[in-house]
Amino acid sequence: MIQEDKHPRLEKVLGNIEKVIIGKRDIAELSLVALLAEGHVLLEDVPGVGKTMMVRALARSINASFKRIQFTPDLLPSDVTGVSIFNPREQEFIFRPGPIMGNIILADEINRTSPRTQAALLEGMEEASVTVDGVTRKLDKPFFVMATQNPIEYEGTYTLPEAQLDRFLLKMKIGYPDIQEEMEVLHRAQYVPPIEELEPVITLEELRELQQGVKTVHVDDTLKRYIVELSSRTRSHNSVYLGASPRGSISLMKAAQAYAFLNGRDYVLPDDVQYLAPSVFAHRLILKSEAKYEGITAEQIVNEIIMKIPVPVKRLVNG
Repeated sequence: MIQEDKHPRLEKVLGNIEKVIIGKRDIAELSLVALLAEGHVLLEDVPGVGKTMMVRALARSINASFKRIQFTPDLLPSDVTGVSIFNPREQEFIFRPGPIMGNIILADEINRTSPRTQAALLEGMEEASVTVDGVTRKLDKPFFVMATQNPIEYEGTYTLPEAQLDRFLLKMKIGYPDIQEEMEVLHRAQYVPPIEELEPVITLEELRELQQGVKTVHVDDTLKRYIVELSSRTRSHNSVYLGASPRGSISLMKAAQAYAFLNGRDYVLPDDVQYLAPSVFAHRLILKSEAKYEGITAEQIVNEIIMKIPVPVKRLVNG
């Protein structure tokens, strides 16, 4: 990608996160892209690489309310959404909100609970509301879910259903730090954990304004066609049983707008689409059994499709 000047206020957020998460600027940027696009993120990686710290740092940087849901095999849907409890003194039911009622939600180890409880997040992630006992309650904005999961080959985990995966704008992995980065992690953690000293750098109102600004980023019709072509090719690929849905196409467009905005542009480039497509599409693909047996990955398929489709060359900026 071409080096560009970041949006000044968003650069402050990235700098703040980097005080806590060492050497993972690309992950911080993608997390911010999802937040700006009003989407959600799925972080898949082994324990101890900083998934939880990433979410906490983002929440502190924007002065947002932060709620953590530890998903366990015995967690119930009502433990997520909240429950109505009868008050005998008032002779009425009083709603006690669950941890989903917040701005930044950490759904920790989401694949360790049953699909029924995982589904408790679906309405909130798609509609920004929760329905309990027939009453629908809107969630405060911004509403952003960052879910973490251990790799499915680990014992005691459930595979996330396709409907759940499709609600995540992006899926990514943090990965291990290199030796120098890990040395810096030890140095910073020796006395006071950096997360404890992190201060907000923008307000929630500023974030809402930035989210509205993302929607004004221009996407040329040639790029919209390019996105649709990429999505369509995933559905017809020989190794794919189920390709990206139209929601996936919308997600890629919104993510590209947010990425352009983060980089100080009011228009989307083909490079934006190509860079983001694997993170947006790969987790939406269901591969055929023979492809899995041959060791083919969804990321490889998306990158292969990108290489085969001609890049739009029409001038993409008005004027």
